[in-house]
Amino acid sequence: MKIPITLNGERTVLDAEPAENLQTTLRRLNLFSIKLGCSEGLCGNCMVLLDGKPVPSCTLPVGILRDCSIVTLEYFSKAEPIYNDIINGFRQAGIHLCGYCNAGKIFSAYRVLTEPVLPEDEDILDVVRNLNPCCTDRDTLIHGIKLAYSIKLNREGKTNNGKKL
Repeated sequence: MKIPITLNGERTVLDAEPAENLQTTLRRLNLFSIKLGCSEGLCGNCMVLLDGKPVPSCTLPVGILRDCSIVTLEYFSKAEPIYNDIINGFRQAGIHLCGYCNAGKIFSAYRVLTEPVLPEDEDILDVVRNLNPCCTDRDTLIHGIKLAYSIKLNREGKTNNGKKL
């Protein structure tokens, strides 16, 4: 089946069976930031942005993605200034990215960084709760996301409405 989508900023047509999951299709296209993980949509290793929202690609049948926009970590890392905010926040927190669980951590951080006000720690925990980060713990990840939020605000010349980071 031919499925028109926008993939990493370019209009393209996927040639796949409608029931095939997006993870398999993208890996066949040599987009290897999509890692194999739990295959249940929980661990985040296969995360992509679907119309700007982080989602696990292992649970999405490509047949429902007609005319959607999909962004993988390969593209996001080169095209989005917020990527550098996230990486610098992670670096300041002492998070060393291993390569395996990067998409889940980075796209979860992106979700938090797109909020108009920094969420509370409990709310950030809800975003990262199901991730299976193999190179950091959840408290350090939350700290790195908060640092990234601060870096983003600084880059944009904004404040966090007086909220302590």
